[in-house]
Amino acid sequence: MARKRTTSPSDLLPELRRESGRPLRHQIEGALRSGVRDGLLPPETRLPSTRALAQDLGVSRGVVVEAYEQLTAEGYLTTRAGSATRTASKPVEYRRQLAPQATVQVVGYDFRPGVPDLGLFPRSAWAAALRRVTLNAPNSAFGYPDPKGVPTLRSQLAGYLAHARGVQADEDAVVVCTGFTQALTLACDVLLEYGIDCIGVEDPCQDDQRMLLKRRGLEVWPIPVDESGVVVEALEETPARAVLVSPAHQFPTGVVLSPERRCALIEWAEHRDGVIVEDDYDAEFRYDRKPVSALQGLAPESVLYTGSASKILAPALRIGWMIPPSRLLQNIAEAKRAADLGSPVLDQLALADMIDSGGFTRHLRRARLRYGDRRAALLAALHHHVPQAQVTGVAAGLHAVVELPRGIDEPTLILRTQRDSVRVYGMSRYRNDGEVDPPTLVLGYGALSQSAIGDGIASLGRAAETKPERQR
Repeated sequence: MARKRTTSPSDLLPELRRESGRPLRHQIEGALRSGVRDGLLPPETRLPSTRALAQDLGVSRGVVVEAYEQLTAEGYLTTRAGSATRTASKPVEYRRQLAPQATVQVVGYDFRPGVPDLGLFPRSAWAAALRRVTLNAPNSAFGYPDPKGVPTLRSQLAGYLAHARGVQADEDAVVVCTGFTQALTLACDVLLEYGIDCIGVEDPCQDDQRMLLKRRGLEVWPIPVDESGVVVEALEETPARAVLVSPAHQFPTGVVLSPERRCALIEWAEHRDGVIVEDDYDAEFRYDRKPVSALQGLAPESVLYTGSASKILAPALRIGWMIPPSRLLQNIAEAKRAADLGSPVLDQLALADMIDSGGFTRHLRRARLRYGDRRAALLAALHHHVPQAQVTGVAAGLHAVVELPRGIDEPTLILRTQRDSVRVYGMSRYRNDGEVDPPTLVLGYGALSQSAIGDGIASLGRAAETKPERQR
């Protein structure tokens, strides 16, 4: 079998920041871990010896030895006597799905971010709408659909989004797709057609989004996020002509893009002849005030707007929507036709019926009240059981960001809670370099009852009180 060529990890590593106070070993681990996760170091890639890499980076060999040992223990690398160190033979994505199952057979409380309460899905209302449209639809509705979507749904979405999110669009500008993932896939393909092959991505963000962009052939530039949202000044320093952002409620930090940054981002797009891809994934769930309007309403010719029914209704529906700038609309429609000839018609008609009848809005009001109560329960439980924690970000969405004291090790805390059948998620998994300071958790509460939230956070509090294990 042909050997894979040696890839120099030093090419993947940023300049080591010796003045940062972060151990050099952790910086090396984080960069190599990200390289494996993002596919830059494919399975079974041969790595340089510890001596060679240490010389390349200007560090002691012991630092690299410890980094290799840690990544080997985590399953990212493999070592054999008399052979070079290599990346593991199985894709990391596959292993990351199985590893928690091997550690915890039964999960009592799962604080996975972004998951709605599937029990809230309005089954009776949906079944009634689906029955009505099935019985009343003309025979022509059962043929191949308009790839942009059923006109009835596009009209209802245009009206709803104008009222609820301040979006500027008529039904001809709306493209219905099978969720956000397809929307982003179609956007990638069309951006490449227009010669846009570099895209900025908020850091932190969903790891799946980063991976999708890379797999579609775009060069991804991580752009830092602070308390005012994506740092436009950092974006301006990159060659990117597109950027993926979630302005109303950034995932996972929970911050809102400030008015000044919104204006700066639009100016950047106009100056670069670029495209802002807006992920408006859960803006309807704001608990302290009316949510800020979509960025698309300010600059419809610079923003490619996306949304879906996954958080409001259920992910199983696989219904999403896009409103691209007019210059991209035809290409998006053609890409959608080539992908699947159009989304399922009866589900589109049922959603249009629910919006038209008011059932969609009634369900949204009920869900907003339920999730608001659960967020309040989470904050109360944290105050009681983890009083040293600080919740950041706005009161919105289906998750909260919890900063912990610097004396707590995030990975160790996550493992301790798993032993108590509680699953929590660290901010490090969403960071491009895997590093977080201070240690931070991203806790979803949408799918948990108030009592389950209390029990799970009590377990988290006990784990946080445990004396930290000694670090090497």
